Amino acid sequence: MDDLRDAPPRKRLVILGSTGSIGRSALEVVRHYPDRFEIVGLAAHSNAALLARQIAEFGPAHAALTDTPAGAQLAKQFPKTSVWTGPQAAENLAALDADMVLCAMVGAAGLRPIWAAIEAGNDIALANKEPLVMAGPLIMAAARRRNVQVLPVDSEHSAIFQCIHGYEQADVRCIHLTASGGPFYGRRRENLRNVTPEEATHHPTWDMGAKISVDSATLMNKGLEIIEAMALFDLPEDRIETVIHPQSVVHSLVEFTDGNILAHLGITDMKFPILFALTYPERVQSPMARLDLTSMPPLTFAKPDFEEFPCLHYARCAAAQGGTAPAVLNAANEEAVQAFCHGRIPFLGIAEVVRETVEAVPAGKTLNLESVAEADRQARQAAAKAIAARA
Repeated sequence: MDDLRDAPPRKRLVILGSTGSIGRSALEVVRHYPDRFEIVGLAAHSNAALLARQIAEFGPAHAALTDTPAGAQLAKQFPKTSVWTGPQAAENLAALDADMVLCAMVGAAGLRPIWAAIEAGNDIALANKEPLVMAGPLIMAAARRRNVQVLPVDSEHSAIFQCIHGYEQADVRCIHLTASGGPFYGRRRENLRNVTPEEATHHPTWDMGAKISVDSATLMNKGLEIIEAMALFDLPEDRIETVIHPQSVVHSLVEFTDGNILAHLGITDMKFPILFALTYPERVQSPMARLDLTSMPPLTFAKPDFEEFPCLHYARCAAAQGGTAPAVLNAANEEAVQAFCHGRIPFLGIAEVVRETVEAVPAGKTLNLESVAEADRQARQAAAKAIAARA
């Protein structure tokens, strides 16, 4: 009886992007800990069939679906669940009375819902890096103002958070973000002209969604993570390094001013950083597989080649420039990746579209939600022209 009385109340969770790879992994974690978590809201973009199965299993009081006609059908199917539809549905869900909102949406679409969650005072488990890329200083300032925790779910940033925890910023010389190199690491750029979307999304070590898999293949993902890390850990761009680590065992490292380096090691399973974020500051017993140190492959590290991965160079330039430059970069990349996945431009065209867009759209120094939205709009227009010229 004492254990029952002393048990903490279940943490009320909202999951934005519940039908994507991160959202599905998060619900797997919740299944393992039914006494710890209560799902109060689930949001998806268009996968109504999977969202319906999730509602049936977890019984949330609220759900959201961007697809309005499918959402109307969901509302009829689940009369006890309040179903929001349309472009602001996820934003409404994020503002619910909850303990934590897991933001696992894809791209810039996550910015407004994250802002709504922070304004509602809900802690954030952040897997959606693009909003921090676009408006990181604004988001982190709003979180501090509302006393909201922003806990990273990206494996690299979760690793850094765990290594850096308890130390002062002045103790840190730099952080090292590891990158697998994606499916084409070691291949010369001229040999990638006929790469297909299927090849680009076949990641060698991680099981991820299409957009992040393509970003990994171009190393834009690491560039976006540099900008994300700047906001999360309040570090300048020149104190964030990237290193190619094909085995994906070391998820990132923190180098301290005294020369010591702390590394975070683990298997390639996103449920680990998800579990850490959902249960922080506790560490709970996990049923998931463990890393066997005796059977690991040799660990190798190499410097990234900017000529082979120009997107990483463009991202570093945007990070150093600041203001709305990262928002321009992000919008250009989103449009280029989507065009590639739909067969409108070749793989190497992604970097070309990004370069032409950041050269065409001047970055502003003023950073607020309005300037970010305008930079995003202009960049998508410029990217569309660059894509059309190649289609």
